[in-house]
Amino acid sequence: MSLAELVRRDRETDDAPRRTLLRWLPMLLIAAGAVAALLYGRDYLSFDALAENRDTLAAFRDQNFALSVALYMGLYIAAVAFSVPGAVWLTIAGGFLFGTALATAATVLSATIGAIMIFCAARTSLGAVLHEKAGRWLDRIEAGFREGEVSYLLIMRLVPAVPFFVANLAPAFLGVRLRTFSWTTLVGIVPGTAVYASVGAGLGGVLDLGGKPDLGVIFTPTILGPLVGLAALSALPVVVRKLRGPRA
Repeated sequence: MSLAELVRRDRETDDAPRRTLLRWLPMLLIAAGAVAALLYGRDYLSFDALAENRDTLAAFRDQNFALSVALYMGLYIAAVAFSVPGAVWLTIAGGFLFGTALATAATVLSATIGAIMIFCAARTSLGAVLHEKAGRWLDRIEAGFREGEVSYLLIMRLVPAVPFFVANLAPAFLGVRLRTFSWTTLVGIVPGTAVYASVGAGLGGVLDLGGKPDLGVIFTPTILGPLVGLAALSALPVVVRKLRGPRA
């Protein structure tokens, strides 16, 4: 073995710990942020916090509208990237502060950006390790998923029973393309976001009556029916492909 090859091998050995750290750094940062948010921020993402601070929030919005929208979007991006529970109350707060249309647009854009961040982090860290360990078994699952990945991704976004963080992480492990993940997230979360933003838009009247918004509204037949219909429509290409059978 030549001297140059020995030097190169030594450098690769020395750089191995650094490469491992860089691989895991995105997920470590996200995990640290999630723990910090869970310990110190969970009390702020609740109905009680929103009810107690609604006048202060409304006053700040009236005086700093553009800044309020920017802060809301930044907070939502962080909440999604760190998989903080209670983001639904952020959506409702957005509807209360900005109305259904603007809150839906700002929330969908912010949630998509946050989802892309955690998707990329998971694909770099956990996804790489999973592929190294799983081998052909995961390759077969990936192949089946990719045949109808658009349909599967849209279904995960449209069906309210699938947790948002699961829909962010699972595609990262299954080799989904970033572009496909991004646009299906952007499109797929619009209906559910609009529902909760509209709940927030009517929050003032609910609070004036001493009530509490019904988060289960998305599971009522008038809301859930169209969502299931959209999910079924998204699944149609997969069903047709299965009925036709494998290509010769």
